[in-house]
Amino acid sequence: MTPLSRTTRDVLDVVTGRAALRDAVGQPMNRVDGRLKVTGAARYSAEMPVANVHYAVIVQSTVANGRITSIDTATAERLPGVVKVLTHHNTPKLPQQAGASQGGRVLTLLQDDRVLYNGQPIALVIADTLERATDAALRVRATYDRVKPVTDMHDTARVTYAPPGGGRKPDAVIGNLAAGLAMADVTVEHRYTTPIENHNPMEPHSTIAVWEGEKLTVYDATQYVIGDRDTVARTLGVPADNVRLVCHFVGGGFGCKGSVWSHVPLAAMAAREVGKPVKLVLTRRQMYGPVGARPQTEQRILLAARRDGSLTAIRHASISHTSRFEDFLEPAAMQTRMLYASPAIETSHRLVKLDLGTPTYQRAPGEATGTFALESAMDELAVALKMDPLALRLRNYAEKDPSTGQPWSSKALRECYRVASERFGWSKRNATPGAMRDGNVTIGYGMATATYPTYRSKASAVARLAVDGSGVVRALVQTASQDIGTGTYTVMTQIAADALGLPTERVRFELGDSRMPPSPVSGGSMTAASTGSAVDAVCREARRQLVVHGATDDASLVAFLRRQPAGTFSVTMDSAPGAERQQYAMHSFGAVFVEVRVDRDLGEIRVPRIVASYGAGRILNAKTAHSQLVGGVIWGLGMALQEETLVDHATGRYMNADLAEYHVPVNADVGQLDVSFVEETDSHVNPIGVKGIGEIGITGVAGAVANAVYNATGVRVRELPITLDRVMGGSSRA
Repeated sequence: MTPLSRTTRDVLDVVTGRAALRDAVGQPMNRVDGRLKVTGAARYSAEMPVANVHYAVIVQSTVANGRITSIDTATAERLPGVVKVLTHHNTPKLPQQAGASQGGRVLTLLQDDRVLYNGQPIALVIADTLERATDAALRVRATYDRVKPVTDMHDTARVTYAPPGGGRKPDAVIGNLAAGLAMADVTVEHRYTTPIENHNPMEPHSTIAVWEGEKLTVYDATQYVIGDRDTVARTLGVPADNVRLVCHFVGGGFGCKGSVWSHVPLAAMAAREVGKPVKLVLTRRQMYGPVGARPQTEQRILLAARRDGSLTAIRHASISHTSRFEDFLEPAAMQTRMLYASPAIETSHRLVKLDLGTPTYQRAPGEATGTFALESAMDELAVALKMDPLALRLRNYAEKDPSTGQPWSSKALRECYRVASERFGWSKRNATPGAMRDGNVTIGYGMATATYPTYRSKASAVARLAVDGSGVVRALVQTASQDIGTGTYTVMTQIAADALGLPTERVRFELGDSRMPPSPVSGGSMTAASTGSAVDAVCREARRQLVVHGATDDASLVAFLRRQPAGTFSVTMDSAPGAERQQYAMHSFGAVFVEVRVDRDLGEIRVPRIVASYGAGRILNAKTAHSQLVGGVIWGLGMALQEETLVDHATGRYMNADLAEYHVPVNADVGQLDVSFVEETDSHVNPIGVKGIGEIGITGVAGAVANAVYNATGVRVRELPITLDRVMGGSSRA
């Protein structure tokens, strides 16, 4: 067996620039961490082996607004095994509570007596077992000076305001709306609403904190290893170099683990106070309130068009809720700026402050909620024009980004429409609502466009090559990224193997430790583009340097490596975006077609099949990519028909804070899913030509389902979720 499976010519190809990602990349390779997961050997944050660990349990407020007038911990403190109960009376004061610049949060860390939302941490019990800590937490009693909370965004007395500016402006105007309206033959204008939706990853938030002198190690379930470390260090007032953050596996994040929430510093504070390692794992109910959720939205959309379907004006005004103490914006109108061609487009975002916990990112934040409203409105316009909904979208196909005038780095949306519509059988659709029937069931067809931006941030990686005891060259590639269940371990192994010219079985990829070179948050579908570009760059540079050193064949490479200190050759590199975003508009696109079957007597909705096709640049792994999109589509189905967090407006309490009452799709709810990619080459978006796919799968699905329900019943439901009572009621709140 030769040390390398690539020839000298392959190595020289790297130097001349002719080598491309090949062989491993794109293949449906099994997950490299798959065996660890199915055998239980993959250790998640709460499972890390730590000696003498103690357990912390959070006590939460039972009111949404007010002050703590007294808090009785005496009974809890007398229980066996209880080491300490922290409250605002005895918790050490912190230098500051500011979060990190990326996804930072205003934290509630037992620093004062204020209560800002129902479920806020007001005490922390630490005991030698979880059972004892839980029992003691139930015995902590608090009384409050209550203030009536405001938790209903639809309160007529609400006050809305424009959120502060950021990377994307909350408001944008393209062209002249009044002139566009004057040109129109047909106008539709409606209001669409989406509810609060909660994350329910299989792994709840979990943290273990271990102090060794002034050094702190934190095992945390996070989507941002480096940001987590920096936030913990800043919050506690210790140097970042004194904090090590470790996260080898994440059991689902979807946005809720992209920020550091209060429980993470609380675990570290508790461990420092009691002088022992402390584990803090949130219960399922505690996942509602203290760690964010998708905010509710109210969106008003106006579409104006000529008789031939050409849009002349678009207005999309979105209102979403945030907390009293922190701004978080759901950017629901962003896709409306770029998805369809129109001479006039106005979009705006406003916030309503409520006595609830701060919302946060949830899969495709903005685009998931926004495409429901926009794609429903496009369907309503098609009905008003007596025009096929697909033909309407093709009539207004944007050949360049309407918001900037930039050309697309690539756009395969026409092909997505063609492939998905043919596989679905869209041509057989009867446009008359209720015309397609099967006994007592009416059948509806609906479609929508999917889209999500392509992002990339600076990332770094290190590649080390060495000869093992059998004389075989192997590589170790590391970066402080995170695998949130999407297959990052696997696709990075594929990228590294091809860039190095090694078979995948001789490449080991490691992540999840802040001592490794930094990588950005796993959010915005940018890990593959950001971290993948860094992995590709460092591995190519390693091969280039080997050629410079004369290691151009197997024998010379082995000899060169054995001459290195400790027998290892190492290269570290950064990879960062350049000016390409100023030159091109970068998005993934897709088309979603849905069939629904609605029981005429009961209003029950079933979705027997969904066909979707996507253009998302280079696909790194056919198997994991397909899995990501299937998961996104299923989540979109849940968003359309089931998901809704219910709040008791008298108390601000979440009423369905568990998986028994918060409904998500199960196998029986999911019919046939036909998900495919169209080929798309993008030489501008990043060095490896990939566009993230973690989020686009959910976009457009809710709109397509709503449109199919209208085609089946003639009832236009503009309020998610689309439940049988709203269908039977005959209309949605307008």
